Amino acid sequence: MLSVRAMTEADVPAVSAIRVTGWQVAYAGIVPQSFLNGMTVEADIQQRRRHFERSKVGATNLVAVDAHGQVVGWACLGRFRGDGTSTAMGELYALYVQPSLIGSGIGRTLLEAVHAQANADGFSQMLLWVLTDNTRARRFYERAGYIADGTVQADDYDGASVSEVRYRRTLQEGAE
Repeated sequence: MLSVRAMTEADVPAVSAIRVTGWQVAYAGIVPQSFLNGMTVEADIQQRRRHFERSKVGATNLVAVDAHGQVVGWACLGRFRGDGTSTAMGELYALYVQPSLIGSGIGRTLLEAVHAQANADGFSQMLLWVLTDNTRARRFYERAGYIADGTVQADDYDGASVSEVRYRRTLQEGAE
């Protein structure tokens, strides 16, 4: 039985392990290997603790927990970080599932919880960024009703420019 609940400080090590291994698996061949090799769970725990404290206002962190009480997925959402003019737009900042469990429905369950939280927060639309070459994630979000809106940006990872495409979905009141 899978459940989704609010993340607590005690979940930070598990979330960091999921995030780091998630990056290393999903972004291999997309983000420079030197960047991925430099990621450590220990460093991410420190960063995640600081982020978790700051995000208590303005962001919601959710974790998926399996029947044994183990954290197997994490999502973070909040107000869209773009132009700042629309309070009706939310943004999915992150969604990661333990790599060995991808395809088991955890991501879909987490995304449904994100949509429910976004509706509760008064967002009528959700936006998110996906690495352009991350075809698995792009298919996942497209199956969930997200559409690429034509906006592209690039981030630098160890001197390599990696492009991202923005996706958008209109939320339905009371849905999911």
